[in-house]
Amino acid sequence: METGRNSRILIIGGGSWATALIKILSQNENNISWWMRDETSIEHLKLHSHNPKYLQSAEFNTENITISSNLSALIKDAQTIVIAVPSAFVHETFKDITNAALQGKIVFSALKGMIPEMNVIPARYLHKNFGIPYSKIGIICGPCHAEEVAMERLSYLTVACSELNVASEMAKKLECRYIRASVSDDLFGTEFSAILKNVYALATGISAGLGYGDNFQAVLISNSIREIESFIDALHPIHRDTKTSAYLGDLLVTAYSKFSRNRTFGFMIGKGYSVKAAKLEMNMVAEGYYAVKSLHSIKKEFKVDMPILEFVYSVLYAGKSAKKELNFLTDKLD
Repeated sequence: METGRNSRILIIGGGSWATALIKILSQNENNISWWMRDETSIEHLKLHSHNPKYLQSAEFNTENITISSNLSALIKDAQTIVIAVPSAFVHETFKDITNAALQGKIVFSALKGMIPEMNVIPARYLHKNFGIPYSKIGIICGPCHAEEVAMERLSYLTVACSELNVASEMAKKLECRYIRASVSDDLFGTEFSAILKNVYALATGISAGLGYGDNFQAVLISNSIREIESFIDALHPIHRDTKTSAYLGDLLVTAYSKFSRNRTFGFMIGKGYSVKAAKLEMNMVAEGYYAVKSLHSIKKEFKVDMPILEFVYSVLYAGKSAKKELNFLTDKLD
C-alpha cells in the first residue's frame, strides 16, 4: 500500500456518518486524518478511542489517525478529502479555505443535502467555489445507515465520479468485510437522488405519524421513485437505471428504517409537532428539511410535476395542515 503525505485521506465532520466512514476506511488505510470542530470530542477520542457523541460503540486505533480542528493544516497534508458535515454547515466550514489549498486534491462528498447559500448540489458547489474539475469530484452514497456500519452489518455503498478510475480507487479503500462498494459515472444523478430521497422519507414519516399504514406507504414510495427519475432526467438526461441500489435502494432504506432521521422528523410533524419543536427534539440534523426549499425552487424552474415534493414543501414551509395536504395528495397518486 502506498504511504506518505500524498496518499493521506481526510474525513471532514464529527457526526455519525463521518464516524462511520472513519471506521470503514481504517479497516484498509493507516494514513487517515479526521477533522472535528469540537475540541472536547477530539480530546475524548484521543483518550478513550471513541466518539463521545456519535456511534459510541465504534472504537478506533487513534495512534493511526491524525485528529485535529485545524482544517487548513489537514487539507494541506491530504490528497483525498471526504466531506461529511451536514450540508447546511459546509459553506461555513470552508469559509477560510482558498482555491489554491484544494488544487490537485480529489474531493468526495458524503453529503445528503443542498448547499443552501448557493442552492446547488455539493458537486456544483465544489466546482464553482473552488475550481475543482468534475473529474476530481465524487460522491459516496448508500443505501447505508451509519448505525449499521457501527454494528458491522453487511452494507452496500455506491461511489460515483465522471472518471470511473477515481471512483474505483475510492471504492477499493471502502471495501472491507462488511462493506461492498460499486461504482458509477452518474455523479449528478446519484447526488440529486441522495438528496431527494430524504424529502420522500419526510413524506413517509408524516404519513405514518398521521396513521397511514404500510399499504399506503408502498404506493407513496413507488410514486416517489418516479418523481426522482423525472427530476434527475430533467436536469441531467442520460441513460440510468433508477431501480438500482444508489437510487431505489437508498430511497427504501431512508423511507422505512428506524435509523432514518428524516423519517423520524416527518413522523413528529405528522404527530402534530411544529417544525421548530421537531428540530429542537432531534439531536441530529434531518437533511431533508433543509433540502426541500431548494429542490422546490429547482423543480419549478425546470417545470417538473412532483406532487409529493409539493406536499412536503406545503407542510414544512407554507405552514399548511399536514392532514389536509395529505388528503389532497392521495388523489394524485396511483
